[in-house]
Amino acid sequence: MRFEYSVIPAPTKAEKAREAKTPTDRFALSLTAELNRMSADGWEYVRADVLPSEERSGLTGRTTVYHNVLVFRRKQGADPEVGRLPQPDVPDTAPAAPDAMTDRP
Repeated sequence: MRFEYSVIPAPTKAEKAREAKTPTDRFALSLTAELNRMSADGWEYVRADVLPSEERSGLTGRTTVYHNVLVFRRKQGADPEVGRLPQPDVPDTAPAAPDAMTDRP
């Protein structure tokens, strides 16, 4: 069985709700809403990760920033446009290596 994956940023701002009294309750409500939204589009929650990303800092500097992301999957062949963020193009096969013998004069 093959899966396709979608990775989205984890919520950083808690939703306000009458039943959520504490900041922890509000954050849990935001996370629940995001998980339910993706589930409604056919995505299965896999895990949450904290991943590093090297980003520019100033004109010439670089710094490492950590991002919280949520990982989802669904069986390949489901509706690819529903709830999906733009994904990078991945070639089906690796480019062929040049033949060393044909490059000689």
